[in-house]
Amino acid sequence: MSWQACYPMGRKAAVTLSYDDGQVYDRRLVEILNRYGLKATFHLNSGTLDREGFITSKEVAALYAGHEVACHGVQHLYFTHLSREQLVSELWEDRRRLEELTNSPVTGLSYPFGVYSDDVVAVVKSLGFEYARTVESTGGFQAEPDFLRWKPTCHHKNELLNHEKHLLAPFEYERLQLFYIWGHSYEFERDGNWSLMEEFCSQIGSHDEVWYATNIEVKRYLSAVRSLVSTTDVLTVYNPSGQNVWIKSGGVLHKVLPGEILHL
Repeated sequence: MSWQACYPMGRKAAVTLSYDDGQVYDRRLVEILNRYGLKATFHLNSGTLDREGFITSKEVAALYAGHEVACHGVQHLYFTHLSREQLVSELWEDRRRLEELTNSPVTGLSYPFGVYSDDVVAVVKSLGFEYARTVESTGGFQAEPDFLRWKPTCHHKNELLNHEKHLLAPFEYERLQLFYIWGHSYEFERDGNWSLMEEFCSQIGSHDEVWYATNIEVKRYLSAVRSLVSTTDVLTVYNPSGQNVWIKSGGVLHKVLPGEILHL
């Protein structure tokens, strides 16, 4: 008897969003997401907070409640143009400031301008970041990312509604699917297409088979799935992680608790 990993509560697909820079248009975006029950990660430059056109430091905790605050560098610099010491400062100070504002660990990152290198990734990893998002869209729904080079599905302007239809279509083989959208909230204002996000959220929201999660929630859950250990006959599953993991076996849904050994 084989088993198949699922998202929480047996869901087969997950949707997560990622928005950069922290401009004032995040306020409208958050309102839309909250209305339809979607979650996003907001990558902020702590050095631009309180400047004209950007959100204020005082509103960070309340505005993004229920979502995730993550790093984007203090000043939105090209990471590959910095010395190692400058890069460490740009990342560590951003994290420190955002943790003060949110009163919680901040371990997510998106690369400014989408620029990174192997050396940059090594520094990011050494500073304890759990993931770092790129801007290299895959066009697919892969749920097996390299988390320090995390490639999204698409930018929100790239056939967003068509991607949604494909995500919810039935597939021949059981598999976890992840729809990861990225962008900047100011683009909706600049391009005059707030209606695109309204329509997308209204259509993708409230689906029982979809898990709506932040980037860090997705990362930690998929890491827990990867950590599952089974016996060679696949009849026993051990969950060494610190969180619940859901699996299906023979059409039956099981929740495997942290540290539990489940006999199927």
